[in-house]
Amino acid sequence: MSKVFLYDALRTPRGKARADGGLAALTPPELIKVLVDGLRERCGEAAADPGALLLGCVTQAGAQGGHLALTAKLKSGLPDGCAAQTLNNYCSSGLSAIGHAAAMIASGQERAVLAGGVEMMSRAPFLSDRADYYTATDLAPHQRFLPPVLAADRLAQAEGITRAELDVCALTSQQRAKASDRDPALQASRLAAGSLTGEECPRPTTSAESLAALPGAFGALQQDYAEALEGAAFAPLHTLSHAPPVCDGAGLALVGTAGLAAKPRARVLAYAESGGDPAASLTAGFAAMDKALARAGLGLAEIDRIEFMEAFAVTIAKFLRDHAPDPAKVNVSGGHLSKGHPMGATGAILTSALLDALDACQGRYGLVVTTGAMGVGAAMVVERI
Repeated sequence: MSKVFLYDALRTPRGKARADGGLAALTPPELIKVLVDGLRERCGEAAADPGALLLGCVTQAGAQGGHLALTAKLKSGLPDGCAAQTLNNYCSSGLSAIGHAAAMIASGQERAVLAGGVEMMSRAPFLSDRADYYTATDLAPHQRFLPPVLAADRLAQAEGITRAELDVCALTSQQRAKASDRDPALQASRLAAGSLTGEECPRPTTSAESLAALPGAFGALQQDYAEALEGAAFAPLHTLSHAPPVCDGAGLALVGTAGLAAKPRARVLAYAESGGDPAASLTAGFAAMDKALARAGLGLAEIDRIEFMEAFAVTIAKFLRDHAPDPAKVNVSGGHLSKGHPMGATGAILTSALLDALDACQGRYGLVVTTGAMGVGAAMVVERI
């Protein structure tokens, strides 16, 4: 099996998902073109003739329908011989695309692949693909679709995670996002897109007092999904500040074998995906993390920087409580609770942020973890070069 390298990984800032949002004037293929052009500029010929373009995207409808990877390939001026694949693995889609690219490189199918994800929720709102699954009643109750934020409240109750723990996670995310937004080292791989040069979603005036004053925001959903919950009821702990802002964004990596005409930034040591019990939604990322670390032969204490997806506050709270990593190593530039969660792009954006964080601290090992609704999870371990 060939060694697999991340030659570079770029990301856009995240813009608010509304008509006047910072990225809303662009189309999803145009957002990917910004990153393809950036990789060409930074990696030269190594990024000019990829064997494939793999893009994660969750809501494949409207502006994101019609085989988004193919339309992005055409918009970006990639060669005709470049294969294109659009994939949906819910909130792990962007990392899944990079993991699939790594498998293509390791098996010798390709020498270079562009992989990542894009989600423009201003143009394709959540659930606007109107999938039958969202309302299906022909499945057992525990298998039926449950909105992620409702699953987050249920998980908090099941795990005994308190409102105070959620508040700490939300405040930390906001504080770190504010401190890092103009840090050249932590934003070295973030490219301006359209008129947007920095993150648009953080709320820099957030305080412990303002968080504590917010009411639980999603309790009414329990009534709407009573059958899927099988009559269970629980306190609605998550507020709007414990849920990531809906937003637009994209991330893209150049994944390749050794010997391309560029200097790689990191080597992929391990990648893993995991399914999970749909009734224990948002937990499969933990299983994927354990698999990836075992495959890399590393323990969590050996990891220098961690990007753990903050969607929702309960997931990062559970990670910090149960696995006890050094908090100074986790989401050092803020996470989704402050910056937003462009669903299909998330894993690729976190991969880009991870490489910047490793470079900034001159660290060796990095870990990225994504976890999604209904039993979806992925994780990757990298070694900085």
